[in-house]
Amino acid sequence: MNHRQKIAIWLGAVNLAVLLLFPPIDSFSFTDTNALVFAGFHFVFTLSSNELVNDNVLFLEVVVLLVNVGVAWLLLRNVKSITGVKRRFNFQDAILLVVAFNLIVIMLFPPFEYFYAITKAILPTFQGFYFIFTAGPMLAIVTPLLYMEVMFVLFNGSVLWLLFNRGKAQEISSRVDVELMHKRGDRK
Repeated sequence: MNHRQKIAIWLGAVNLAVLLLFPPIDSFSFTDTNALVFAGFHFVFTLSSNELVNDNVLFLEVVVLLVNVGVAWLLLRNVKSITGVKRRFNFQDAILLVVAFNLIVIMLFPPFEYFYAITKAILPTFQGFYFIFTAGPMLAIVTPLLYMEVMFVLFNGSVLWLLFNRGKAQEISSRVDVELMHKRGDRK
């Protein structure tokens, strides 16, 4: 692990602590006690009696954070290039950046529905995507759609990352082959 990867891990740990200290909160609606309405992000130890931590959204936030830390880990690895060879554009790194960016956008603009339209149907109603910090008090996050968005991005990103894999076996030159044979013969 190099220095840059250690920094990425520490930043991820600090972000995880912030996520856990300020989780997404739902509050019970005053008109319907069965409907939970998104109430923003509050300090975890100051919740009132009508507020509840939205575990589904918190779980997705943690997954997105861990995936982004993993992307940073892969992007910051030491890549040894052959001297004299110009480094070409790496599609795998570009795909990792696009996946990380998409996950951040998905979490900043989750799908919302009005609380009075909440039903127990398998496919919930859907109002639109709103910026998470300016969503009104009458909206609830549609977690099944949010899960589907995150899973599609992760699945498509991993398939594309595997498609652009350049893991080709390097041919050993005859000079290197002879040197390896001499080293092996010296050990016996």
